[in-house]
Formats: sequence, structure tokens, C-alpha cells
Amino acid sequence: MKCGLLGRKLGHSYSPQIHAHLGDYPYTLFEKEPEEMESFLKTDDFTGINVTVPYKKAVIPYLDQLTPVAEKMGAVNTIVRRDGKLIGHNTDPFGFQAMVTVSGLQVAGKKVLVLGSGGASNTAVAVLKEFGAQVVIISRSGENNYENLHLHRDAAAIVNCTPVGMYPQPGISPVDLSLFPHLEGVLDLIYNPARTKLLLDAADKGLIAVNGLFMLVAQAKESAQWFLNREISGEKIPQIHHLLRRQMENIILIGMPGSGKTTVGAILAQKTGKQLVDADAYLVAKAGKSIPEIFAEGGEAAFRTLETEVLAELGKQSGIILATGGGCVTREENYKLLHQNGTIFCLNRDLEKLPTHGRPLSQSTKLAEMYRVRKPLYESFADYQIQNNGSPETAAEDILKLWEESL
Repeated sequence: MKCGLLGRKLGHSYSPQIHAHLGDYPYTLFEKEPEEMESFLKTDDFTGINVTVPYKKAVIPYLDQLTPVAEKMGAVNTIVRRDGKLIGHNTDPFGFQAMVTVSGLQVAGKKVLVLGSGGASNTAVAVLKEFGAQVVIISRSGENNYENLHLHRDAAAIVNCTPVGMYPQPGISPVDLSLFPHLEGVLDLIYNPARTKLLLDAADKGLIAVNGLFMLVAQAKESAQWFLNREISGEKIPQIHHLLRRQMENIILIGMPGSGKTTVGAILAQKTGKQLVDADAYLVAKAGKSIPEIFAEGGEAAFRTLETEVLAELGKQSGIILATGGGCVTREENYKLLHQNGTIFCLNRDLEKLPTHGRPLSQSTKLAEMYRVRKPLYESFADYQIQNNGSPETAAEDILKLWEESL
């Protein structure tokens, strides 16, 4: 049995990992240029393959049969070999249907804006109409576009089918959610970062905010059923989704200088297998000078600017333990840089137990006053508060328990 993913530039794909949990078959990434596609489809003896951009439409002329779903979508993302014939199917509608269902968003009879007009948009539109939604497609040059969004202030939901906000260019949003006072939720097909700016903005407003990872797993599950020609339990979807989130999610540690972030982080790294990254150490290496030297040359403002640049770089990464500097919370923009891929834990330690050696602000400012100013900032950044007056092992265990529950 031979399975895999056909595309042009696949980079890092989670598909092999997902399919490893769905069936006992090899799953290979097949990177092919357009001129290689026909030969691959005609001569490669695969059992089943998934197809991604830019070949979802291009493969159709080489197939012997399309399923009704593939015909309706006009695109194929799954090909299987049956009795010497190549059959094309599309599992994306199943995946998006699962995403809408798990989100809890109720769209029947409500206006839903679908951002984008490509293949992903076609999938979302078809499924949303099946749910009974009143769908409006927003594109750059269509009748409904980004210049007349004011016509859709009554929208109840938004589905982003564009790459805006995707890694490696996170931090931007395709629309301003303040334009939609009746909004109930946002679905974003992007899953890297885990929380795009669009989703972070939605969460800030207390709205439903769900990324596309569940859809990715759900559509893969249906693909695997076609590969194996048998049913796979639907319970596999949330199980694999959890495993991926556990792998991809960062654990972010904030707290006062000397609260034990690096020590606890090292224990967490050992227990989870994730890499520990110390933001201050990364900053020092980037600047080529020590933190006291940075403060001496440019003051705190220069240090904070460099710190934000560092957090922008590190916040894009997935699957790390990140120990931050004690003052990162003093810049509001750092919150979304950290939260886009991570759960934030604040370590709390009694002030008399905090060391000050080598810490410029701790030496120049009374710790009690510093803590008074920063305490509400730590509280606004943190998803969870962790006491670290005892052993760091206990603090690490407390973090892991809460983190697992959050996933």
C-alpha cells in the first residue's frame, strides 16, 4: 500500500503525522512540478493520494471518475486507485462541516461572510448553504468587497478562506471586526499560527473563535477511509486534534524577574520534549551585548524595542517552552505575539525570594513598586496563575495539569 500527498512546494506538512494515526500505511510527500504531474499520475503505482495546491483542479483530466462531491466542488483533494481506475474525491466539505459543528456556531438563517473566492471559499460556501446560512462572498474585486463591508454590518459570522495572517506573516487581519456589531463567531481555516490576529480579535470580543486544525484532521480521516476502503471511528478526529495541539502549542512563562521562569521551563522541557527558549538569552545573542550593557547604552526604551522584536520572532515558532523577561508585559503589543501560538502562565513568588543580581531594573527600582505596577499587567496577559514558592517541580506539574486541560 502506497499513499501520500501530491503538491508543488509542500514544506512542512502535518499530513504524514496525521495519517500515521489513521492507518498502518506509508505516507510520502510527493513534490512535483506541473510538467511532472501527468507522468506521476499515469505511472506511479500509488494506492491513494491527497492533492493540494496547485493541483486540485489540474488533476481532474487525468482521472477516470469523480465522486458526486468532487463534481460539485470542481476540485479533487483525494485520489484512489480502484480496479485500475483513478477515482477523484473531495474530503474538504466533510472537514469544514466538522469544523463548523465542533465550533458550536449556529449559522442557520443567519448572514455569514466568506472571505476569499478560491477553492477553500467554494468549500465553505457549499457547506454553509447546507447548514441554511445566508452566504455572502467577500473578494477583492467582486460586487461584495473589502471597500463596502459596511453593507454587511448585520453579519453573524465570518469565515476566513484567505491566507491573510498565515505564518510566516502573522499579526495582520483581513477585516476589522468592529464593523460587525452583531457578530457571534469567526472561523479561520488557517491553523499556523494557532490564533491569527482575526481569531485573537474575536476572542477579545468574547466571540466563538476556531482555527482550521480540526478541519485538517477531519478531512484527513475521510481520506484515510478512502485509502483503506473501510470506516474509521469518528473518535479519531478529536484524539488526533488533541495530539497535534499538544505538539504545536507553546507554553509561555511570564512573571517577575527571578520568579523561576528558566528553572521551571527547563523542567517543563524535560517532561514534554519541547525545546526551552530563554527570551533574554536569545535577545543577548541577537544584540551581541549583555542586558546591563543595552540598558547603559540606550536605556529601557531601547531594550523594550529589541525585546518586542525578539518576541515577534519567537512567537511565530510552534512547540516550544518560552521563558520571557520579567518586563515583557509592559508593552501591550507583546500579548498577541505570545498568545498567537501559546498558553501563558504567570509564575508568582514572594518578593523577598526574588534575586536582583544582574537585573538592572530590579536594582534601580524597589521591587514592591515594580510589582505594584506590573501585577495588573501580568494578570491581563496570563491565562493561568501559578504559585512558585515551593519546589519548581511542583510548579511545573501544576502548569502541565492546567495546560493539558486547556487543550
